[in-house]
Amino acid sequence: MATEPTTPTAGLPNLTERKSSTGSISIDEKDPQVYEASDKESGSEVARDLEIDVRQLERLSQLAEQISDEEAEAIMREVFEEHRHDPSYPNTVLEVAKRFFEDPGLKSDTVLYQRALKELKMEAALIIHDSPYVEVRAVVSSEDDPSTPCSTVRAWTIGLLFACAGALINQLFSLRYPRIEIDEIVAQLLAYPAGTAWARWVPDRSINLFGYTLALNPGPFNRKEHMLITIMANVSFGVGYSAYVIVVQRVPTFFNQEWAKQFGYQISLSLSFQLMGYGLAGLSRRFLVYPAAAIWPRNLASIALNNSFHANENPIVNGWKISQMRFFLYAFGGMFVYFWFPNYIIGAMSYFSWIAWIKPESAILAAVAGTNTGLGLNPLPTFDWNVVEASIQPLISPFFATFNNFIGMLTTFPIVLSIWLTNTWYTGHLPINSNRPFDRFGHQYKVTEVVDDNGFYDQAAYEAYSPLYLSAGQAFLYGSFFAVYPATLVYAFLYHRHEIVRGFKSLIRRKDPRHDNKDVHNRLMAAYPEAPEWWYASILLLAIGLGLIAILCYPTHTTVGALFMGLALALIFVVPIGVIFAVTNQEVTLNVLAEFIGGVLFPGNALAMNMFKSYGYVVTARTLRFAHYTKINPRVLFIGQTIATIVSTLVAMSIMNWQVNSIRGVCTPQAQAKFTCPGTSTFFTASVIWGTLGQSRSKRFPNNKVIRGIHAPIFLAGGLNWAPYNLSHTWPAVVVGYIFQVYIRKRYIGWWQKYNYVLTSALTCGVAIAAIVTFFALQWAGIEITGVETLSSTRAAMEKDVHSSLAREGILGTWPGEFH
Repeated sequence: MATEPTTPTAGLPNLTERKSSTGSISIDEKDPQVYEASDKESGSEVARDLEIDVRQLERLSQLAEQISDEEAEAIMREVFEEHRHDPSYPNTVLEVAKRFFEDPGLKSDTVLYQRALKELKMEAALIIHDSPYVEVRAVVSSEDDPSTPCSTVRAWTIGLLFACAGALINQLFSLRYPRIEIDEIVAQLLAYPAGTAWARWVPDRSINLFGYTLALNPGPFNRKEHMLITIMANVSFGVGYSAYVIVVQRVPTFFNQEWAKQFGYQISLSLSFQLMGYGLAGLSRRFLVYPAAAIWPRNLASIALNNSFHANENPIVNGWKISQMRFFLYAFGGMFVYFWFPNYIIGAMSYFSWIAWIKPESAILAAVAGTNTGLGLNPLPTFDWNVVEASIQPLISPFFATFNNFIGMLTTFPIVLSIWLTNTWYTGHLPINSNRPFDRFGHQYKVTEVVDDNGFYDQAAYEAYSPLYLSAGQAFLYGSFFAVYPATLVYAFLYHRHEIVRGFKSLIRRKDPRHDNKDVHNRLMAAYPEAPEWWYASILLLAIGLGLIAILCYPTHTTVGALFMGLALALIFVVPIGVIFAVTNQEVTLNVLAEFIGGVLFPGNALAMNMFKSYGYVVTARTLRFAHYTKINPRVLFIGQTIATIVSTLVAMSIMNWQVNSIRGVCTPQAQAKFTCPGTSTFFTASVIWGTLGQSRSKRFPNNKVIRGIHAPIFLAGGLNWAPYNLSHTWPAVVVGYIFQVYIRKRYIGWWQKYNYVLTSALTCGVAIAAIVTFFALQWAGIEITGVETLSSTRAAMEKDVHSSLAREGILGTWPGEFH
């Protein structure tokens, strides 16, 4: 006997008012006539629920009909248990699943039950035949042709050339502030004309090499060749931690260790760091590459750009007919021209400190609102896309991650300000948000004054010179790290344990996770021979051997424990940090935890601490997922990444040596062409705090949509943005992120799928190419536009000592003999 529909259980989603992140649906369960609306309206509602374009609905309905009710229920029950706390998963789908599985009264209403079952079957079809995440569906194809050539002479030649060029440019700019960094998108942009020119002009001949016949011109330049080049460039563009270690050792204003200029030491240490991370990433594929939830948003922009180069179709979306390629060219050209203004012509557009200009003599106002020297509390802080993307990529990162990061930083703003205003730890005598260490005279800390000839801590010299002082922003940053680390482990266990457990089960059973039939990309990749795990283990052993050479064959005064204990730390955190990075596009680094532990294990030895920290630094598996999305043969990928890493490391070390030897005043505030080394200065500060001085001298220091959107590690990581960044680097990302990741995605899903990732690629390329042109053509030659120096007044204000009455004869803190 039929009964009246029951009232939904308290706390369960009510189908009368189901809201989605991409739209809202109103279903009155007491009035089943709601389902008699037009097919067009109903289809639009379901499309919004599933975050798909209406044009895809008919095909999805046909696929759903091929799935039995029992199969769909089994799939969606597993999905619900695994993704119920996933902020990236469509909220409406989870609400329907929760009601379907947990409300016993739902079956009493046939209409509602059938509507929910139909929607779940369509979601199950989406999972089987594509990705449940709209971000992935927007750019990643659910089809593949294994016969498409990938490992070609053309791809290897262009890939290695771009790997070398990218390593050169990124190492060069790594010491500059603001740092200009090119990524794989720039290589991808330039690789297309190079590849097509090769296809057109290189003769169609074959060569014999080691018994293999290789075609010089295998035909049209294809998307797989293009992506292999991009991946080789990507692994080469990142400046490794070894560059920081060696620059800190070599530069006179830092440790000034002459023996560190030996190229054998530099290469063995650098390759050890780089290859160890690569080996760990390969061994973590079961956890960070194969699960569908490992989205890796940063990869999607490059894949979208690749699609625009090789697309054969141009569907009209929301009235827009322009192709992705033409859209990219327009956006790229516009940004290339525009970026000349903030980067060269009108520098104030980058750090628009208009609030501080109201009263330029006020140090407090500059500290609160200054975008360059202060905390950046400014509603309109910049007109520079390079600044907007400095800490968060708003068009790529999920909005919940962008917003959590900003709110976390905003919450800590009054804490940092109060530390400075109350002169806690004498921070009131220093710039509020500097990442440099200071001595009792307010100058940069000279570590050479407190170490002996071997670089070890000298107590007598320390007492004669000065304790170390940090800015308020830098001091708070270190405290924030110790809140993030336990939060990362706990969050990974609570919300990602299903993927982690599944990975361990497949490892124990020696099962190939790519045979998971519920993920289309795993099924497609099963057509290729896997790169065995022992290959990656061999890379790891090679890295250990090179590390032992660097430690034991040179005067590092470091034990091998720095290597093995650093590796152990990386093994503990590689999966928790990786899963968070894969979902949020926000990386939690281990540097401070490694610094703290290293300082305890190797007191007074900054180099040993730096090595321990560098080996403990987790390198993620992002490029491996890159290849997974684009269906690159795993064995070709392994060889390509390994060779590109080795070659680019040689190039980067050569450029680093040239910088240290040739750039006037490198790593000082007066450095030529702004080569002030902001990142290296932070690294050096950490070396002094945790390595040289050590801790003994540093004691001062439910399924609700909203709840699912709170990401504790990313919220706490907001405090990690301070020194030298500030709110002016995160607030603009929130505005841009809301416009594209919420408003446009919600109302114009077709436009968003087609153009969003192409747009971020175009803007990034425009900034990078314009920066390179202006730097080499004008700035390096010393050609500057003279005019009003709008930032000078803010800098002058920040140089004032707010608590000058507390200083004694220009000395802050304690006098010699008062500190130990």
